[in-house]
Amino acid sequence: MAVVFVVFFLLFPALVIYLCRTFSFLDKIGAVVICYIVGALIGNAGILPAGFDKVQNPLMLVNICLALPLMFFSLDIKRWTRLAGKSILSFALQTLSIVIIATAGFFMFRSYVGPETWKIAGMFIGVYTGGTINLGAIATALQTDRTLYLAAHTSDVVVSSVYLLFLMTIGQKLFLKMLPPFKPAAESGPEETFNFNSYEGIFRKEISVPLLGAFGLSLLIFVVGCLAFLVLSEDTAFVVAILVIATLGIAFSFVPGIRNIKMTYQLGNYFILVFSLVVSSMANINRLIATAPVMLVYVTFTLFMCLLLHVMFSSFLKIDADTVIITSVAGICSPPLVPMVASALKNREIVITGVVTGIIGWVIGTYLGIGVAYLLHNLPV
Repeated sequence: MAVVFVVFFLLFPALVIYLCRTFSFLDKIGAVVICYIVGALIGNAGILPAGFDKVQNPLMLVNICLALPLMFFSLDIKRWTRLAGKSILSFALQTLSIVIIATAGFFMFRSYVGPETWKIAGMFIGVYTGGTINLGAIATALQTDRTLYLAAHTSDVVVSSVYLLFLMTIGQKLFLKMLPPFKPAAESGPEETFNFNSYEGIFRKEISVPLLGAFGLSLLIFVVGCLAFLVLSEDTAFVVAILVIATLGIAFSFVPGIRNIKMTYQLGNYFILVFSLVVSSMANINRLIATAPVMLVYVTFTLFMCLLLHVMFSSFLKIDADTVIITSVAGICSPPLVPMVASALKNREIVITGVVTGIIGWVIGTYLGIGVAYLLHNLPV
């Protein structure tokens, strides 16, 4: 029976991807959210076999560890040099803002959230620097309570939707009262398009064969990272394994032959969907309902105070409104949503700014989140 559920966890995301492509309303909900909902329903329906948690934990670890290098293989570090100084500065201010606000939130909410608030603070720094991939990596490294993780991520999905709606409707007009307008370049280069969600053609031989090689390399990196469990205590080994795997994934992105393999991001994202399905199946619905209101307030405070502080810093340094908005979206929502927001702002020039700063967030988010989390954990009470 356990084998049946393992196969289900591994293959169900493929069905979700197909359904999201077929039905636009499901695509708007998002594959990750659908996997969370289905996983939570399965985990709380009493249908999983006894002792299945012994399968869920390693399955969760394997999938997040395979996802990290695959998603990082597509990084083009040299692209950073193409960004204007103020774009980098704006993203640095976004990063500084989330560290300040997450730290403040730790002190404000720890009596409500409980002893794992330091982990949640680290997760918020990761997710609002580079997106869901950092959230999952930090939660796994710190062995965060699964129900708390699900409550945090579910609340983030809800609040981030409101945040995006705000930015795509009145945000630009409001920020222009405090920030200068965007000045287009004299000559714009060719528009670049980034489709992070398309799996079209993934089974064609010219794509699938190199992609299989990338998967093999990711598997090798996973094995190297897990050597930490042979020499370190379990708590330390989780952190070291995640950091080693992320670092090796970034290092191999400097190899052109690996970086240019198509669809490594999409394959990595598939493993994120499997991870989401598994981790939500481990959450307790009753605890989730009890935790959700506090977490919703915590996330709302974190996200919107981060945005406010980012705008205040940028106003002082005269960074334009569109750059602030797109670098905020890059950090808080990750690169896949950048083109949508740029389109709403009617500014195609900022797409590359948002995508590349978001990729910077992918690179630094896991390190920064884990580092600050441990600093908070070791503060005197």
